[in-house]
This record gives sequence, structure tokens and C-alpha cells, in this order.
Amino acid sequence: MHIPDGYLSPLTCIATYAIALPLWLIAFKKLKEQLDETTLPLIASLSALSFIIMMFNIPIPGGTSGHAVGASLIAILFGPWVAALCVSLVLLIQALVFADGGVTTFGANALLMAFTSSFVSYYLYTFLKNKAFAPFISGWAGIVSSSIVLALILGIQPIIASVDGQPLYFPFDFALTFPAVVGSHILFFGLVEGIFTHLSYRYIVKNKIIKESVL
Repeated sequence: MHIPDGYLSPLTCIATYAIALPLWLIAFKKLKEQLDETTLPLIASLSALSFIIMMFNIPIPGGTSGHAVGASLIAILFGPWVAALCVSLVLLIQALVFADGGVTTFGANALLMAFTSSFVSYYLYTFLKNKAFAPFISGWAGIVSSSIVLALILGIQPIIASVDGQPLYFPFDFALTFPAVVGSHILFFGLVEGIFTHLSYRYIVKNKIIKESVL
């Protein structure tokens, strides 16, 4: 799901950074409010876990790849702002150290994987909190929503950046990108994210790893 350098037009990269920057500032303030001797180890551990599962990229049709993210679990436990910042930091490390995702596309990757997934998962979980499968549904919906944003960002590239009908960056339009990216996340990656979120959340609650007041 990481968008590499060269896939997005300069206009798209600038726009996504401009949107992400104030969101990161707000998220940083929210994170400082949450950190204490109890939450810090778990937030750090979940961020590391998110880093690990995002390193397993599985190619899918349409010129991109998919993987679980882990943002939903952090969002359910600590809120969407904390989750968005933690996953953004993971994405930054992956881009700078492992070239997994681009530096120019970091803003876009953060918006789709960190912010979109975190907020959709958190508010859906809040709505379904008393339902048995709320963590699973929230995890599934979070990553599917990210894939929709990914498909939109990629699919618009041939429209906004082409010369004589030839795309300059990502070459596939919505007709191919949307079903390939979103379909694979609905049927496979969403299920993986949902199961991971559900099992991890139940384990944390059952073993009282985090204070109930934080949940």
C-alpha cells in the first residue's frame, strides 16, 4: 500500500504534505497528553508491531501492493490522533531507512494509512463498542477506507499529469486501480487487519495490559 517516489505528481505531493502538516502538529499535542509510565511502553510496542506487519508487502494487480497496517488497534486503545502520529512515524522510518514508500509521497502515505485508517476505525468502534465483533469490523473498515483513498490518489494521476494523453506518473486510471486496490483489501487485507485488531484487542483487555480508563 506504500506509494513509492515517482508515482505521484509534484502537485499531489505538495498538496498532501500541506494537508498532513497541521494534522501532525495536532496529533503531536494529543500524544503528549496520553504519555505516562503506563501508556508509553504499550504505545511504543504497538508502534513497533505496526512497523513489522507493514514490512510484509504482498503484490496485487494494478502496480501496487497491500499489507496490514495496525493503525486500527492503536486508534481503538489510544484515540485516532495518537494512532495517526505513531503510524506516521513508522512510515517515515520505513521511507528513510528501508525505502519502503517514498519521501516525496510520505504525506500521501500518512494521510491514507495513518489518518484515514485511524479515524475511520476509532469512530466506527465507538459506534459499535458494545458489539462482540466491533474490533474486527473497525479493523476491516479502517484498512478498506485507506485503500479507497489510495485508489483515488493513484487513479487521479493520469487525469492531472499527462502529456498528449500519456501519463507522466502512475499510469492506470480508476477503471483498473479502484477494483484492484479496493477489491483486494475488502476480500483479503481487510480480513487480515480485522482479525489482527480483534485478537490483539481482546488479548490486551483480557490480560489487563492497559487501564480500563484509557480504553
